[in-house]
Amino acid sequence: MSAHSFAGETAIVGIGATEFSKDSGRSELRLAVEAVKAAIADAGIKPSDVGGMVTYSSDTNPDVDIARSLGIGDLTFFSRIHYGGGAACGTVQQAALAVHAGVADYVVCYRAFNERSGNRFGAGVQGRAPMPNAENAHLASYIPVGLLTPASWVALAAQRYMHVNGATSEDLGVIAVADRKHAATNPKAWFYEQPITLEDHQNSRWIVEPLHLLDCCQETDGAQAIVVTTKERAKDLPHAPVVIQAAAQGSGAGQDMMTSYYRDDLLGLPEMSVVARQLWESSGMGPDDMDAAILYDHFTPYVLYQLEELGFCKKGEAKDFIKGGRIELGGDLPINMHGGQLGEAYLHGMNGIAEAVRQVRGHAVNQVDGLERIVVTAGTGVPTSGLVLSHDA
Repeated sequence: MSAHSFAGETAIVGIGATEFSKDSGRSELRLAVEAVKAAIADAGIKPSDVGGMVTYSSDTNPDVDIARSLGIGDLTFFSRIHYGGGAACGTVQQAALAVHAGVADYVVCYRAFNERSGNRFGAGVQGRAPMPNAENAHLASYIPVGLLTPASWVALAAQRYMHVNGATSEDLGVIAVADRKHAATNPKAWFYEQPITLEDHQNSRWIVEPLHLLDCCQETDGAQAIVVTTKERAKDLPHAPVVIQAAAQGSGAGQDMMTSYYRDDLLGLPEMSVVARQLWESSGMGPDDMDAAILYDHFTPYVLYQLEELGFCKKGEAKDFIKGGRIELGGDLPINMHGGQLGEAYLHGMNGIAEAVRQVRGHAVNQVDGLERIVVTAGTGVPTSGLVLSHDA
């Protein structure tokens, strides 16, 4: 595969967010408008400079409503990406494609929801209207046997992974403890000043074995937005460009929406392998070139899977790779320095992209010393996406 033409030629130039809470007290549209307005201001451009907008198919906020609210004016590009959190880095890829092709000068990516005080994704699918569509037909295979929630879908695969590879609940706890350690020093995080111990993890209640409560991401109200343009145009803006060295989407063979149980085995995430291959080939980099990683942590077991699919360690070895503080700040591969979705907020991965931008800019709260390159992933268990970001070479 040849390198993507936008790789190294496009950049993130603005980020903006609301506060992260459990009850925002305002509409999802207002949250979206606040975050987009903040990102545009951070980029040092005017709303009228924005020509494109990208979000998730699950977002309730039409781009035209945001554009009208902020005085953005005409839009020449707009797009939505399916598959929940798997869309996160894909929104940036869409934006990079658009600005590189000249379809728009600046494109805003955004995600906003009241996921705690409003529609709670983790509550399950049992209440869905019995519409005769493909998604409901698929879920009909799982609902009668009690596979109703994202936690239950992940737990089934995780149990197999742990059985074959010898990983334990304590290994999952290492990930949760690291995320919460980072969140504890991040004033923006919901769990600021609230670290946990491995004992806390082990004593938290079961959700679906092998998942404890502290293996599962938060439910959050809030919004995050990101501005993308060409690297050339970025030179005239206030912040040094955060260069998009690679952006990719991927769906693996036998892919389902968090229930890919009919593959040859349940020990990997082929969709992340598809993404990883494109990231490394397109950027000309590899796992050893990364100074840190933002790994989608909706559930702790899938962090282990991702470390293996991205090539940071061999299959079955992630449980050993994470030990000894290796994934904490100061370790060989710090991950989720903002606290991740377990510790900072669950914004379908968009807040993780923003943290990667802060790390490259060099002013993150938990800054990795000397960071030059970072990899970011989106939701796993679903068709997904990823990024490699760096300083301008």
